[in-house]
Amino acid sequence: MTIKRRQVLKNAAYLSAMAAMPLGLSTACYRNQKQKVVVVGGGFAGATAARYLGMWAPELDITLIEKNRQFISCPQSNLVLSGNRNLSQLTHDYSALQTDKAIRFVQSEVIAVDTENRQLWLADESRVDYDRLIIAPGVSFIYDQLPILATVEAQEHVPHAWKAGEQTLLLANQLKSMRQGGVVIMTVPSAPFRCPPGPYERACQIALYLKQHNPTGKLLILDANPDIVSKKALFTEAWQQQYDGLIEYQPMNPIESVNVANLEVESFFDRYQADVLNVIPPQKAGAVAAMAGVINVDNRWCDVDFLTYESTAVERVHVIGDAVAAKLPKSAHIANQQAKVCAAAVIALLRDELPEQQPIFSNTCYSFIDGQQAGHVAAVYRYDKNSQDMVPHPSGGVSETASEQEGRYAQGWAENIWADTLG
Repeated sequence: MTIKRRQVLKNAAYLSAMAAMPLGLSTACYRNQKQKVVVVGGGFAGATAARYLGMWAPELDITLIEKNRQFISCPQSNLVLSGNRNLSQLTHDYSALQTDKAIRFVQSEVIAVDTENRQLWLADESRVDYDRLIIAPGVSFIYDQLPILATVEAQEHVPHAWKAGEQTLLLANQLKSMRQGGVVIMTVPSAPFRCPPGPYERACQIALYLKQHNPTGKLLILDANPDIVSKKALFTEAWQQQYDGLIEYQPMNPIESVNVANLEVESFFDRYQADVLNVIPPQKAGAVAAMAGVINVDNRWCDVDFLTYESTAVERVHVIGDAVAAKLPKSAHIANQQAKVCAAAVIALLRDELPEQQPIFSNTCYSFIDGQQAGHVAAVYRYDKNSQDMVPHPSGGVSETASEQEGRYAQGWAENIWADTLG
């Protein structure tokens, strides 16, 4: 066999280059130069992850995939029901992320995930490759017990309003159209669900609307949980002092069936007739998590390594936000914090470095009891190597009463997290 001089020189040059490579840098990385990180989901978790990846590691090829044209904030969306916010105040575009040179923004929907070949397929039939995948799927709804509510048509009559947007406006308009002296029924699913204090803040905002516009009306809360899940003292005080006679709260009363046409609900204890019916369904990780095969806790949530947020089910796939199975509240602030820990860990892994071994982050959540007054819950969480989980660290606290000052803090918190998430 004859070996040409040109080939020898070419091989020698290649071997020299390989010898000069930094220790731990993969051959694939050398050939492709830029390693690819794809983020799916442009909510508080996904958008934050993409933004911080771009700031901390501009050498990466970063793609953010989001199906929606605009970002609509769930925090403060309950205030739309009372008329103290409008949806435009909570709606933001992705312009800063779209113009960020470090991030490729793709407005599309993921329809398939091939984790073996590290590929995503989009609605336009295009393909996106990745070295590391971060999914922030949010939540989807479980209609196994109430299949009648699974259709768009049913949800036009019985809104959930648990994803801010058209559903929020629908519920707000139903309240406005309700007869004087009518009954609003709101149901609360068993925890865990997105935003633990959210249903009870909603109760305050509905009661505020009734107090101002329909004082003979009534709100009935059918809660599947044994008690108020979050900020009990805050909400109990508000219901007793500001909304006395307007709210009836029934814990341990999950609904068993719904008559959409007649707006009737049946529970273990009784049957109830509503003029406006707001059913908040049980929740699970969003659809893309199922596509990626990372739902592995109770057929609902995603187990992760809390040092990296890499799925325990599928390698090189990281999960952040509400979809994660954790002893953490499913909140915007937690999603934002998880995103930063995950982004830093992904960068470290791609650089063949050790991720932070003791991540620590905080959570603050504000709830409005009327149009101006709010209260908070705050906590710090740190990684516990024994349980391999994020656990509360002695700190923080919870408001037992609301104030206008905390209402101003709540507005500042919202504006800051929107800016931190979206740029």
